[in-house]
Amino acid sequence: MSAQKLAMVIDSARCIDCKGCLAACKQANHVSRGTWRNWVKEAAPPVENGPGGSRKLGRGHFQPGACMHCDEPTCVAACPTGATYKNAADGTVVIDPRLCIGCGNCIAACPYGARFRDPEKRIADKCDYCPERRAAGLSPACVDTCPTRARVFGDINDPDSDAAKLLAANQGKVVRIIARQKDTRPNMYYIASTAPQGWTVQPADPLSFDFLAGVVAPAVRWAVGLSGLGVLVMLGRQLMAGAGPAAGPGQEKKEDGHE
Repeated sequence: MSAQKLAMVIDSARCIDCKGCLAACKQANHVSRGTWRNWVKEAAPPVENGPGGSRKLGRGHFQPGACMHCDEPTCVAACPTGATYKNAADGTVVIDPRLCIGCGNCIAACPYGARFRDPEKRIADKCDYCPERRAAGLSPACVDTCPTRARVFGDINDPDSDAAKLLAANQGKVVRIIARQKDTRPNMYYIASTAPQGWTVQPADPLSFDFLAGVVAPAVRWAVGLSGLGVLVMLGRQLMAGAGPAAGPGQEKKEDGHE
């Protein structure tokens, strides 16, 4: 059986810009104040002809979005420590907070502006499809809270998933927001027409980070390993202390500072 490929399929024509997905994501993932993991972009409504030669505003268009969990993510190549990587098991792009040094290289390398530096943790952050909720059998918070079901989530390699069924039912009508400078093969799919489309930015060239990655990544991993080794040493000392002669009740009271 093939590996999972988790993706978001969005019918942006259903989006009413209620901002429920933003609020749900922020609450479920404890996103720091002033930052957001997802967004809703707006296309200005067109001016149309009305009755009697009058002019009127047509219907606007709202486009939900978040991290695209790309198949060829430039953020992974830009990360000097290996903190950002592509999860081979489910296709998601993941940040390991233990390895992230908050350098911001991945932020500059993302053409979608989907990453930010958490002002409290001082490391990179972004949408991760709510892994705690998924482990409990739930959909990401933004999907569950959407009142119009504009967002549909699932394994598109599984033909029985809602996301795969929606893609299959709309063959030839699927749109992806592709950066002009680099096709990262994003895994966010929009049904039929969607707007706006020209909002991606120029990603920083990840090749410029190759030398830095060769130096920084081993050092950070060594530091993380050293930290884990320290924890094991402390645990060993505790176990050795517990293996000594049992202390009597009087000794326990004296050690606690009581008579």
